[in-house]
Amino acid sequence: MPLRIELKPNERLIINGALIRNGDRRSVFMIENQCKFLRESEIIFEGDADTAAKRLCVTLQLIYLADNPAEADDLFVRQANQLMEAAPSMAPYILAIQDELSARQYHRAVKRGRDLVAYERSLQAHLETAQDGPRTQEEMPEKAREE
Repeated sequence: MPLRIELKPNERLIINGALIRNGDRRSVFMIENQCKFLRESEIIFEGDADTAAKRLCVTLQLIYLADNPAEADDLFVRQANQLMEAAPSMAPYILAIQDELSARQYHRAVKRGRDLVAYERSLQAHLETAQDGPRTQEEMPEKAREE
């Protein structure tokens, strides 16, 4: 059964390593055979990989799109180990990714990577909230202390 992909104007899509950009109108494509593809909404570009989890996702994309995914395995292992050392609570997400990679379900591994990025984002938000936590009397403006 063919896969139907609808692209917005100027949306990008990677099919078997080729980056394709849609024209100025909405388009519908039917993929009728087996291929490797990522929609723009699934892609994290290297320049946008500003966190450890996002860099790991870029590696997962490389593994998924590569003809020989074993070449990027070492990089994935190094990145995963660094993440788990920095934040042990990420271990379940990384193990889920590793399970998908072991089963050669590379597209699913990319999706699990997106879950890891979302978790990392929630950790960052939690840290920011904790840093902005309750103020001491000295930190409060003088008018607020008087009330």
